[in-house]
Amino acid sequence: MQIVALGNPDSWYCRDLERAASARGHSCVRGDFPALLAGVGPIGRRQRGDDGGSAEPLLRSGEIDLRRADAVIVRTMPPGSLEQVVFRMDALARLEVAGVCVLNSPRSLECAVDKYLTTARLAAAGLPVPATMVCEGSEAALEAFERLGGDVVVKPLFGAEGRGILRVSDPDLALRTFRTLERIDAVLYLQEYIDHAGFDVRVLVLDGKVVGGMQRHGEGDFRTNVSRSGRAEPHVVTDEEAEWSLRAAAVTGARVAGIDLLTDRAGQRYVIEVNAVPGWKAFSRVTGIDVADRVIAAVERGVR
Repeated sequence: MQIVALGNPDSWYCRDLERAASARGHSCVRGDFPALLAGVGPIGRRQRGDDGGSAEPLLRSGEIDLRRADAVIVRTMPPGSLEQVVFRMDALARLEVAGVCVLNSPRSLECAVDKYLTTARLAAAGLPVPATMVCEGSEAALEAFERLGGDVVVKPLFGAEGRGILRVSDPDLALRTFRTLERIDAVLYLQEYIDHAGFDVRVLVLDGKVVGGMQRHGEGDFRTNVSRSGRAEPHVVTDEEAEWSLRAAAVTGARVAGIDLLTDRAGQRYVIEVNAVPGWKAFSRVTGIDVADRVIAAVERGVR
C-alpha cells in the first residue's frame, strides 16, 4: 500500500507514520499542502500539437502523484488564506472521488477546523458547550463580552495547539483587542471563561471507538496544550466521557479525532473542541499506545 502523509517539514508525526507503515509492509512518504499542483483537462496536448495529453486530471504534491496513492493522511492544516484553504479541501475531495482513502475526509476537516460550526453542531447534538458568541465587529464583540460575564476566552476561528488564544477580563483591554482583530478582518469568536482546576481531558477516538485518554495540565497557563509546555498524564476515560467523545467525533464525521473535555470547579463538564488532526506524541508517551500503528490499521480498513 502506498500512503502519503501531508505534514509539515520535519514532522515527528510523519516520521512516526512512516515507521508504523513500514512495520506493516507499506510505504509512507511526506507531502506538502503548499506544494499542491492540480490540473483539469488534457494537460500537454496543446504543447505537443497532437491529440494526446494526460487522460487523467493532474494532482500532485511536489513530485508525488497523489492520485497514485492508496491513501492520504492529513497531518496538518497550515495557516493560509480562505482561497488556499478552500483549494486544499477541493483537492482532497477530488482525491476521494478518484478512490483514494483520505483520513480525515475533507468534509470532516471543513467542520472541525471551523470552531463556530463545530460548536454549533455540538450544541445541536445536545452536548454541553461553553456559552459562545461570534461576530465580526468590535462593538458587537464588546456586547458579547458583557453578556458572557466580562471574562472571556478569545480564539481564532481557525487554529490549533492553543495558538492565538487569549483570556480577556478587562473592558478596556477587551475593546482594544476586539478593534485590533476587527482591523485585520478577523471573525471574533468569544467563549465564557470556564474556571477550572488547571487541567482538561483529551480523549482520542478512532473509527467509532475510544483509544484512550490523558489529562493535560497547564503550567501557569489556563491553556493546557502540551505543545505549550503543558504536562500530560494518563487518564481512565469514564463512560460519560466516552459517550460524549464518540458523539462529538460523529458530529464532525471524523474517523480519527481528539476530543477536549473541561470540568469547572462545580463539577460541570463541557465539550470544548473536536480536533480532526489530533497530535499523539504526548498521548503515546503517557499511555504506551502505538497510535501511529492504529492509524495505519484504520487506513488499511479504509482502503479495503
